Amino acid sequence: MPEPSSPRRRIAAKLLVLAVPAAAFVAQAAGALLPNAPLLLAATAASLAVEGLLYRWQPGMLTLFAKSHADITVRHVLRDLLLVVGLLRLGEQHRENQYAPLIAGLLVFYALHCAIQAVSILVRRTRTLPVVTRNIDASALRLSRAPATLLRRPGHRLMLVGLPATAGLTATAVGDDPRWAAAGVALSLLLALTGLGALLLRLLPGRRPADEQEVLDWFDAWLADYRPTVGLYFSGGPSSAYQANMWLEPLAKLDARPVIILRERFMVPKLAPTDIPVVCLPKVSTLMRLEQSTLQVLIHPSNSGKTSQVLRIPTIKHTFVNHGESDKLSSCNPYAKAYDEVWVAGPAARERYALAEVGVEDKDVVEIGRPQLDAVRPYAGPPAGPYTTVLYAPTWEGWDGNPGNTSVVAAGENLVRALLADPGVRLLYKPHPLTGSVDPRAGAADLRIRELIRAANRRRSGPRPAPSGELARLTAELDRLTAATYRSAADQVERMRAQSAPEPGRAEAVARTTAAWEEAYWASLPEWEHQVVTDVRPALYSCFDVADLLISDVSSVISDFLASEKPYAVANTSGLPEEAFRQAFPTVEAATVLAPDACGVADLLQSVRDPQLDKLAAARAELKQRLLGPAEPTSQERFDAAVRSLCAAAAAHRSRTAPRLAAELPGQRGQSPTQSETRA
Repeated sequence: MPEPSSPRRRIAAKLLVLAVPAAAFVAQAAGALLPNAPLLLAATAASLAVEGLLYRWQPGMLTLFAKSHADITVRHVLRDLLLVVGLLRLGEQHRENQYAPLIAGLLVFYALHCAIQAVSILVRRTRTLPVVTRNIDASALRLSRAPATLLRRPGHRLMLVGLPATAGLTATAVGDDPRWAAAGVALSLLLALTGLGALLLRLLPGRRPADEQEVLDWFDAWLADYRPTVGLYFSGGPSSAYQANMWLEPLAKLDARPVIILRERFMVPKLAPTDIPVVCLPKVSTLMRLEQSTLQVLIHPSNSGKTSQVLRIPTIKHTFVNHGESDKLSSCNPYAKAYDEVWVAGPAARERYALAEVGVEDKDVVEIGRPQLDAVRPYAGPPAGPYTTVLYAPTWEGWDGNPGNTSVVAAGENLVRALLADPGVRLLYKPHPLTGSVDPRAGAADLRIRELIRAANRRRSGPRPAPSGELARLTAELDRLTAATYRSAADQVERMRAQSAPEPGRAEAVARTTAAWEEAYWASLPEWEHQVVTDVRPALYSCFDVADLLISDVSSVISDFLASEKPYAVANTSGLPEEAFRQAFPTVEAATVLAPDACGVADLLQSVRDPQLDKLAAARAELKQRLLGPAEPTSQERFDAAVRSLCAAAAAHRSRTAPRLAAELPGQRGQSPTQSETRA
């Protein structure tokens, strides 16, 4: 079975990576103690080569070495110590006095290494600002380029700066000439002193960025000048940025002064291109400054532990919009009752909250549709060409291990085999990015599905479109528009400096170029060729537009696809009978339900190709109304109206409470953030 053998191979690979440097050190020790100059030379060279390969190909193993108290400093000191032992063993007795200055020089070099590390920490602290921004002019904060990479990465610095000393000691051990070691140690000392001086210069008052209080005063002044009215609040892990990105375009289209509030510094560069001002406020004490701003509404696309911190601000109204709607329990989380309003797509979500009884009152539920879906192309009839394009987009296994979450494990291979068996099918397979992150069986099944598709393509043949120069041009243009505007070695301060002012109309240019790129991309592919879609481009909605049929699981993908009113099917891997499955998940009402053995795929394909056999068209139109609301007014218009209404409610609340707040003694309201919250 491939599943159990894969972990064994990974463990074996890690043991091999650990064994190779250990063997090099053992050989170096043997060469020093015997003594044997050729062995010492070969072992030292092998040790340095392995060190370089680890940094290049196995960076994850460096963490394992560090946890074993064998980090780069320990390894480098051990390597040089063995060279010194070899020198003393190989050299004549009267030369020990000649080697004493070399040993002293090495000790000074390592002392300088520790000093550089200490100063680099101080420099890093001066460059850790309480507020991180994008699309805001922050030139008043004296932002500068980040120090050189070698000054900030102790492993790389010690390895490269100490290389001359190690090479000199090795040459002396072989050639019995102390001048090589002296020259190498001197060069390493010179490089270390240069690096230390470069870092010390950055601590001078005129070379440091603004201090914390200056930054906070600047932020307050920016809030007063920009006067934001509505914001998107987001906190999450590195892989969750898509949840915020899907709301950027609807937010940008609002008739308001929008702002994006983030809590994690790493999230700032992960946001998609946007012209909206972006502010990251890691500390609660900084976040609370929003209470004195003109901000009226915060929109929340997800729940997180840090959401409760911003909900404490009484001058702001909060609404939960979620990042997708499905019949899963997570779509009606009890935490939703903490918000002033819950914005949902259509009546089905309102009913879902009522049935869930999680404390969300019906008067606080507002139907706004799904603004992201306004551009999804509607159903235009059965497939016109020789191929029926089927999109198989399963969800991931989820955190709870419920076998009904994803069809990949129990049904994925059967479904794909049944689809590939039809010569008139062109399959698009787009797995969830988190597939296999919890259950290794899902990851293994995903790999087998991809191999099935590759094998099917090898058996197919047909004319291929000529290489598209237009696609290459659009790809280059899109890469230019979406590429980072800063160096890969840039830190947060340098990124703020580089992104202080967005290119005018950049977000609109990205949207326009993306649409042109997607059209050119699909045109560049053979119409008979199956595709595995895993890159950022093309996006899921672009796959919707070219698909004639969707096969998926119970997830928000179904609700979104219904915007097109095209046929869709849902894999039932829950173990429930079909009737119970339909009752448990209303989004399945207008779907063809497929069993894990994929029985029924042939009939499903026939109904897609012949509209007279499609008995669910009316049900899909009705379910679309229930899930997404009416087509008119558009979702964007309803979203805008909901924002205006909640802003008006926030303004009215401020007017009612202003006299009472003005009469309170200073510091009477609330409690200051706890120490743990301030450090968040």
